[in-house]
Amino acid sequence: MRWPLLRPVFRVGGVLVLLPWLLFAMAPAAAQGISADVDIPAEQRAEPMADTLEGPPRMQLRSMNYGPVTAAAAGREGAEGEIPPFGASLFQGGFRAMRVSGLNPSYRVMPGDQVTVRAWGALQLDAVLPVDAQGNVFIPQIGPVAVQGVSAGQLDARVRQAINGVYTDNVSVYTNLQGVQPVGVFVTGFVPSPGRYSGTPSDSVLNYLDQAGGVDLAAGSFRNIRVQRRDEVIAGVDLYPFLLEGRLPRLQFEEGDTIVVEGQGAMVTALGDVAQPYRYELAGCGETVRQLLAWVRLRPGVSHGLLSGMRQQGPIAEYLTLADLRQRRLHDGDTIDFSVDHRRDTIVVQIEGSFIGPSRFTIPKDARLTELLDSIPVQPQLADVESISIRRESVAQRQRESLNESLRRLETAYLGASSATVDEANIRVSEAKLIQDFVKRARELEVSGRLVVAKNGQITDVRLQNGDVITIPNRSDSIFVSGEVIVPQAMVYTDRLRAKDYIDRAGGFTDRADRGKILLARQSGEVVEASGADMRPGDEILVLPKVPVKNLELSKTLTQILYQIAVATKVALDL
Repeated sequence: MRWPLLRPVFRVGGVLVLLPWLLFAMAPAAAQGISADVDIPAEQRAEPMADTLEGPPRMQLRSMNYGPVTAAAAGREGAEGEIPPFGASLFQGGFRAMRVSGLNPSYRVMPGDQVTVRAWGALQLDAVLPVDAQGNVFIPQIGPVAVQGVSAGQLDARVRQAINGVYTDNVSVYTNLQGVQPVGVFVTGFVPSPGRYSGTPSDSVLNYLDQAGGVDLAAGSFRNIRVQRRDEVIAGVDLYPFLLEGRLPRLQFEEGDTIVVEGQGAMVTALGDVAQPYRYELAGCGETVRQLLAWVRLRPGVSHGLLSGMRQQGPIAEYLTLADLRQRRLHDGDTIDFSVDHRRDTIVVQIEGSFIGPSRFTIPKDARLTELLDSIPVQPQLADVESISIRRESVAQRQRESLNESLRRLETAYLGASSATVDEANIRVSEAKLIQDFVKRARELEVSGRLVVAKNGQITDVRLQNGDVITIPNRSDSIFVSGEVIVPQAMVYTDRLRAKDYIDRAGGFTDRADRGKILLARQSGEVVEASGADMRPGDEILVLPKVPVKNLELSKTLTQILYQIAVATKVALDL
């Protein structure tokens, strides 16, 4: 169907939305949100609406079947010192409580271990034999058998071979590594609690580090940890592969081994559109951003990064595409702020109310409202196409800011004022309680964010924004009366009745009603004074309350805020 069209010329009736600092100076009539009120030359008007669902669309649309579109802002940390190093929570995993039994197949026998040997047939033997200082077990009638350095998986074969060398026939052998000798390992370097810690030879390096308090987050290295044995480095440990891939060197410790955590290397901070901001340690000088990205988890759609840091020539700050950024070499102290900065060619909008077809569409970013509406079929007998409106997050944000600013000024002006007499002080105490309760309830209200685009049967052809929700309301046969009336209710619309007639049908005004403050909230989102206005099906009559204070200035301020609340929320908040 075709939709009526207006020039996109706006009268900003919603000064309270756009200019909250004018709140107390503006008359209540200036608080009506954003609306359109323009003269339309005949040549710029759209043709009359036709009762048809046919006709080719004027723009290419793609429907979407996922949920409502939301905007999420990426968090930013404050100072760099507040961002933890990558792996900061590693040693909260309780490694010290998880120890290897020492009976794994790759464990290598050491002096002090206990070996169970059983033989039957030609040789009868059942004994637990210790591995002596020379690395042998002494088997009666066989002699010493060298087992030091033999893996647990090969131990049975080694003992069996020694016994079969003497008893060649009719003998069966069973061997088991019964226990392992505890070892003491020194942990030193940049750890909170250096010292000597006990464990089994097959315990992980993480077990010993955990006993020493883990890596010092301020000065220790997660990437440069060495294991020494008799002044010789037998292994180097980098914890980054373990953090993301579970890869960790498998070592067998001996008595007197030393684990040394080196000082923290060059650090680079990654923040912005990342899974979580961290400071990452470089593996060596000259590492590039490409290598760093092996550890950083970027959010989908990241396209740019701001690289900042110090160089010999002074501070630098380069805003680069992700492709260019990957080639940059990093230096100690660099910071990269990753961001999703694609220039989108399309936006996503949502339709709600009475229409036919999908509810979400991707459209060109410069698309206008009537272009979209021309592509949406409706049933004119069910849809009120003259009351189209848009819910827009930016409008809701302005309404919230305006209302909060008004309430803040109200508190500042009246809760901090002094009193000249005792009677005046008592009055102010009563007023202060009233204001505090009112402000608390007002701040809990949800604003509509409604952008008024329909007036007098015409629709303003506004440019759409990402996340807009376009409302095509159902035709209504009712009038709803709320606020300060005896019986708030909905009733059937009757032609030629005025707002006062519907209020009388709702039982009349309450004692707290302000009979001079009656508003009409249209289905289009427009809010007007009821006095002299024609009633339409779907209208909501809001009867505002009186302001129960004697202070004339306070009364005026509260009246303005009540009007603002009614416009932004369609709620007649009582005092």
